[in-house]
Amino acid sequence: METPRPYAQRLRAESAAQTRLRILDSVYDRLRQSPAERVAVDRVARDAGVSRSTVYLIFGDRSGLFDAVGADLLDRAGFADVLAAVDNPDARAAMRAFMRATVDMYAASRDVLRSLYSMAQLDPEAVGGAIARLEKGRLEGMQRVAAGLAAAGELRDDVTVDEATDVLWLLSSFDSFDLLHHGRGRTAGSVAATLSRAVEQSILAPI
Repeated sequence: METPRPYAQRLRAESAAQTRLRILDSVYDRLRQSPAERVAVDRVARDAGVSRSTVYLIFGDRSGLFDAVGADLLDRAGFADVLAAVDNPDARAAMRAFMRATVDMYAASRDVLRSLYSMAQLDPEAVGGAIARLEKGRLEGMQRVAAGLAAAGELRDDVTVDEATDVLWLLSSFDSFDLLHHGRGRTAGSVAATLSRAVEQSILAPI
């Protein structure tokens, strides 16, 4: 009796998804184990138990591989929670929720993100492009938060939306998080609270 075609197709799809996941996990392992070294596709393929050609077949090239790493990392780290935080109708609560969700995302993948941000300087064509796209998404979120604060009349009179965006951009950065979390040993909750207070004291009108 022949195997039904839809079942066979599902098995192939599951196998392809598992192979893709093994490759991404191998990249994460390389980033954690050797954060100062360029991630070699040959090593990633060997660690994942696939051929180099399979990596390129799935991801296209190194840039495609790191784009996939960035997207997968955001998904695993809870980027959906960051986006949801921006849509809170209470502008101040939205800012605090955004900062907390962003910090939690950073904390969930701190070692991998630290490696990616460092590698972006060494491998700008592949890793730098992925980081630039991640940062573009963060900037768009900051702009929405700043616009929401302005629309709700929460900004100080002498602070423009652009200036508010700059402050939010600075304080929501991975480096700001890492200086407190890794450099000062602060918990994610403490970091989020500190950064939120800094935003409030810098750009928001007194309550």
